[in-house]
Amino acid sequence: MNLRDLKYLVALAEHRHFGKAAAACFVSQPTLSTQIRKLEEELGLPLVERAPRKVMLTPAGQDAAARARVIVAEVEQMKEAARRSRDPEAGAVRLGIFPTLGPYLLPHVIPRIRDRFPQLELLLVEEKSDVLLARLREGKLDATLLALPVIDDQLHTEFLFEEPFLLAVSSRHALAGRRQLDVQELSAQRLLLLEDGHCLRDQALEVCRMYGANEKSEFRATSLETLRQMVASDVGITLLPTLSVKPPVPRSDNIHLLELTGEGRPSRRIAMAWRRSSAMNGFLLQLADQFKQLPPALFALTDGAGGAPLNASRDVPMHVD
Repeated sequence: MNLRDLKYLVALAEHRHFGKAAAACFVSQPTLSTQIRKLEEELGLPLVERAPRKVMLTPAGQDAAARARVIVAEVEQMKEAARRSRDPEAGAVRLGIFPTLGPYLLPHVIPRIRDRFPQLELLLVEEKSDVLLARLREGKLDATLLALPVIDDQLHTEFLFEEPFLLAVSSRHALAGRRQLDVQELSAQRLLLLEDGHCLRDQALEVCRMYGANEKSEFRATSLETLRQMVASDVGITLLPTLSVKPPVPRSDNIHLLELTGEGRPSRRIAMAWRRSSAMNGFLLQLADQFKQLPPALFALTDGAGGAPLNASRDVPMHVD
């Protein structure tokens, strides 16, 4: 048994297809199939149920694949630790980030990371939070950004910043003449939300639960940008994270933003998470510090530059794409 064979088994468990697993491992299908059979012979029991169009792991195969993932991840961490001992601030880091945060946060933090770690190769993976957590646990990511809370004793979570939510309404909406709204007034509102699977949906539902607002369930958006378009078209109102309305995001004359005030104003707390066993712990703390140093103005109802209100008019109107 060798590490190569364990990698083949892990790939087969992930793809459930010999051809796809072989392609992922950059070997021919017969080569991968032969090595899996040798592994079965060595262990003395079948690991795979072979069908014409489908591959399934036996219970023993599932257990072996789970153990193989841990071994492969530990070996990769050993290599990473050795490399980082030679040059802690160089090499590749696989960082996960979820879709309702990535496009709006990264333009503000990537230049800082480049300046601080010029030799670093940052590999960004954008997925929904549950997928990011699974990949982090399996060793496919070095770290990921998530909204708290994260309940997992095997992970370290480093708090980065708190991002308030704003209420977004159409410029034709009855609330468009106001600049602020007390959170208790949300009880009279029906909110547009994202589809299932987005952590932003879960956060908005929690706001609805706390303040008595309801979901406008006949409409659900597949992305934050679709949600924004729906508000601009006066389909309904929604909660938007503050970063999602900051430059360089284009401003829409058809959307009016209200700051939510009062006790318990809704927000999301963003953290970076990584495995407690990671050999990169010291470096990841330094990387997290770059996110912590973002200017407070980014999380306020201003443009983050001259302090002008985001609803203020400009000489050149900008519209949502």
